[in-house]
Amino acid sequence: MAFITKENSIIYEENGRVLAEVCFPEGEGGAAAITRTFVDEALRGQGMAGQLMQRAAEHLRASGRKAVPVCSYAAAWFKKHPEYADVLAEA
Repeated sequence: MAFITKENSIIYEENGRVLAEVCFPEGEGGAAAITRTFVDEALRGQGMAGQLMQRAAEHLRASGRKAVPVCSYAAAWFKKHPEYADVLAEA
């Protein structure tokens, strides 16, 4: 497993190929807009999207940034994980 954390994304790659990704570029008001979660078919059903979201939430929390879940998976994930409510930007 090779997770790579960047300022505005976290990717998972094997043999140089990106197999999963969560993107969170800066949006309005400086909050990170979680715009995309992607998991290659080879990894679906194994909890990869959840791992990416957890890593993204922890990365944003550690850097003092807030998040706005734009993609449907991110919105659903935050609803299931109230322990990360402090990461969400005020609506």
